[in-house]
Amino acid sequence: MMRTTQRLHDAGQSLWLDNITRSLLSGGTLARYIAELSVTGLTSNPTIFDHAIKNSHDYDAAIREKTAAGLSGEDLFFELALEDLTRAADLFRKIHEATNGVDGWVSLEVSPNLAYDAATTVAAAKDLHARAGRTNLFIKIPGTPAGIPAIEEAIFAGVPVNVTLLFSREQYLAAAEAYIRGIERRVAAGLNPHVASVASIFVSRWDSAVAGKVPADLDERLGIAIARRTYKAYRDLLASDRWLRLLNVGARSQRLLWASTGTKDPKASDVLYVKALAAPHSVNTMPEKTLLALADHGEIGAMLSHDGGDAEEVLDRFTQAGVDLEALAADLQRDGAAAFVKSWDDLLACLLEKSATLRRAG
Repeated sequence: MMRTTQRLHDAGQSLWLDNITRSLLSGGTLARYIAELSVTGLTSNPTIFDHAIKNSHDYDAAIREKTAAGLSGEDLFFELALEDLTRAADLFRKIHEATNGVDGWVSLEVSPNLAYDAATTVAAAKDLHARAGRTNLFIKIPGTPAGIPAIEEAIFAGVPVNVTLLFSREQYLAAAEAYIRGIERRVAAGLNPHVASVASIFVSRWDSAVAGKVPADLDERLGIAIARRTYKAYRDLLASDRWLRLLNVGARSQRLLWASTGTKDPKASDVLYVKALAAPHSVNTMPEKTLLALADHGEIGAMLSHDGGDAEEVLDRFTQAGVDLEALAADLQRDGAAAFVKSWDDLLACLLEKSATLRRAG
């Protein structure tokens, strides 16, 4: 019997794992997910690394060795992260080559302390990508108003970008425009326009934000409606003359990626967002729990409709219920960026503490 994960992959959606730990790599679990659950990529973030380092001894030897060599703080973190992500990238290399660079990606986030400085963000993105030495490593840059110029510059510089922290159609379109401008500038400069990118829309946080504040029949429907509205904008953009002109000179389309697709509400289906957001030429990056639930008992829903289906009617009902969608999108993005800074600070504090403990233990 064909697994649901493979059926979804065959329908044209890439399944990526939103997790990385050293034991996933060394224990063979990631290799098994690739072989058995059609996983074709992976995303990471500071929170994931913080948990991995805090809750295991897997990193102790590497931390001891690197601190002895004088590394600390962000430098220490990026060394540890690149060790994990280059190993993961190598596991996905065959997929990356077989899909001609469309799939088989891993992602690493730049420091959020650079968020308001495009030039420094681009320099860091170029540096991290070069240090990894892997063609299938995305650098994650937030699609905040301050991040948009950095996305354009990174793409122009030839660095593959996973645009993160997008919540609405408007935020997605701003990121897509930045990608297109970067590619158009490459074409104008006589450079190869094939620089990959994904645009990551965060879904479940919408529903968490309005939980208990809207009529019960609207529960768990906001994130999916926003995603459908965004998908229509994505399909319209893919069909636009501007995009087609770029494809004509060898560019690639930036794929839409569904992020934050683990169900937060214990009363809702654990594969709610996966079933609702099946769509060709897109990616769903899911927590391990969601991936395993999908493999165990998930079903695939109908493919997303090009025209967004009932998205606008559903969103009108949220507006009537007093939800200001534009203001909430801005809040979610701002809160997401602040949470990212907090995770980063927690991660660096965790490394500091771990280094000190290991040093004392001698």
